[in-house]
Amino acid sequence: MVMQNNKILQLYQKCTKWPFGDKLFSRLICRMAPYFGTVKPLITELTPNHCELVIKKQRRVHNHIGTVHVIAICNGLEMAMGALAEATIPAHLRWIPKGMSVNYTAKAGSDIRCVASTQADAWQEGDLDVQVSAYDSKNVVVVTGTIKLWISAKPNKPSH
Repeated sequence: MVMQNNKILQLYQKCTKWPFGDKLFSRLICRMAPYFGTVKPLITELTPNHCELVIKKQRRVHNHIGTVHVIAICNGLEMAMGALAEATIPAHLRWIPKGMSVNYTAKAGSDIRCVASTQADAWQEGDLDVQVSAYDSKNVVVVTGTIKLWISAKPNKPSH
């Protein structure tokens, strides 16, 4: 069950109609959670239960061997998960991350595409595992993992 009038999805759909709208939308998301801006991500796809973004291979995200640092990739994966969650979660629920488990499977020597996905029927109270993967420019998986969310009901607002 996905909220039909989701503000994040509406903003994404509105922004991406404009030239450079994906950059504008990505910056707006980074303003909500400023740490994500450290990797300068670009959200390229956002639909319910799916988000993709790109982190450019640039010096600011390099490790000591000149590849994209896995912590920068984890930052991108968490942003993809967060955008997916905001674009998907039913209006009566809220989410918070509980943990992240990742495996490094290859060197990240190019731009990195971070992907987060869930099943449509997964949005219920309790634990939810969001599947995350990062790919290089040749579509080789460089990181794979899971981000565990805690899903709970929003508290009732007191009436005045």
